[in-house]
Amino acid sequence: MNKNQLSQLRNSKVLVTGAAGFIGSNLCNALLEYGATVVALDNFATGHEKNILPLSSHDKFTFIKGDIRNIEDCKVACSGVDYILHQAALGSVPRSINDPITSNDVNVGGFLNMLVAAKDANVKRFIYAASSSTYGDSKSMPKVEEVIGKPLSPYAITKYVNELYAENFKKTYGLDTIGLRYFNVFGRKQDPNGAYAAVIPKFVMQFMKYESPVINGDGSFSRDFTYIDNVIQMNLCAMLSENEEACNTVYNTAFGERTTLNELTTLLKEYLSEYDPKIASVDVKFGPERKGDVPHSLASIDKAKSLLEYDPKYDIKSGLKEAVTWYWENLK
Repeated sequence: MNKNQLSQLRNSKVLVTGAAGFIGSNLCNALLEYGATVVALDNFATGHEKNILPLSSHDKFTFIKGDIRNIEDCKVACSGVDYILHQAALGSVPRSINDPITSNDVNVGGFLNMLVAAKDANVKRFIYAASSSTYGDSKSMPKVEEVIGKPLSPYAITKYVNELYAENFKKTYGLDTIGLRYFNVFGRKQDPNGAYAAVIPKFVMQFMKYESPVINGDGSFSRDFTYIDNVIQMNLCAMLSENEEACNTVYNTAFGERTTLNELTTLLKEYLSEYDPKIASVDVKFGPERKGDVPHSLASIDKAKSLLEYDPKYDIKSGLKEAVTWYWENLK
């Protein structure tokens, strides 16, 4: 992604759905910094108004409070936009197991509404948040886009259905789409609170309170933890790529290294202890394995490097240092 491509953003109008969420709000920030006009859509079901409040006075930022389950809200949001970065969804495997109907309504019904609205608005490209959960019970490592298994949770099913719908909308209506299979994204603005908080912010907050975090299982499960700035880069690459072969497919969005949960907690304690030495003595506890969890996750990012010129800058250590600093400065 070169400067000439990024300069195109100054003449582009981009819709970000789920704009008040962790990834969505970071994308809005980046787009505005590059000069794009941004339309933001969110219903605050899981996102937070505070994430986008600093943007509200920006002359190139418009916020629409709406729900992707409402087709009219989708049509209003899509009107006149060039690109869509669709982040709105109900995340979390446990949430989908506890309430599969709502997860399906939002992640499948809402996704279909957005595709229809995008098609009707003649947008140039529809980039959407796919998920590494799509690999399901596939034991192949690293995960390669063309080799998937059977989904292990209702959430994983919804994200795979998204990919099928996107492929169908290209064949049926000519809508260009790109799916980004996110692998355990973390970083600034990720919510540490709530029943379905992601592991990194949740553990950070517990360590800061001298509470023992509980690892599901024995800590040997591993993930390809991916810092938010890598994800922003990937979205921009997908949106601005001039390679026709790069469209209408899916890409792993990751760093390409895996870290066990035991290794993760060791790093978190080390980096947090630089701010508060007492954190080094906080113990880690272990609980039962969680239903629907994939034991190991590691992405091949060769396809994204080749077709999108994706070049992630942050590995787990450099990303965690940035994230820990943000949490300490903003949540202590």
